[in-house]
Amino acid sequence: MKYQLGWDKAMVDFSKGLVPVIVQDYNTNQVLMLGYTNEEAYSKTLETNCVYFYSRSRDKLWKKGETSGNILKVKELYLDCDSDTVLIKALPEGPTCHTGETSCFFNQIV
Repeated sequence: MKYQLGWDKAMVDFSKGLVPVIVQDYNTNQVLMLGYTNEEAYSKTLETNCVYFYSRSRDKLWKKGETSGNILKVKELYLDCDSDTVLIKALPEGPTCHTGETSCFFNQIV
């Protein structure tokens, strides 16, 4: 199912380059990861309901889970008040972190 959004995707402010994307588990609200998107990755995310990022290290579009199978299915998508950060609530199919952890945020400091 493709989303019928009440606003144009152009509302995301890509004027400064890549835009951060925070991903939370749809059911638990646990923060799963932080990635970055560009216009192409953002469009693919909206078109497919699977989370796409722009990989800064590989300098290319990246579908989360394309090699591991641990994809993130988009359930809800939000923009912050400045339209320069995206929050995605997703249903993870398997662990999100490449280490096998549920979340990339498993190293508690305090």
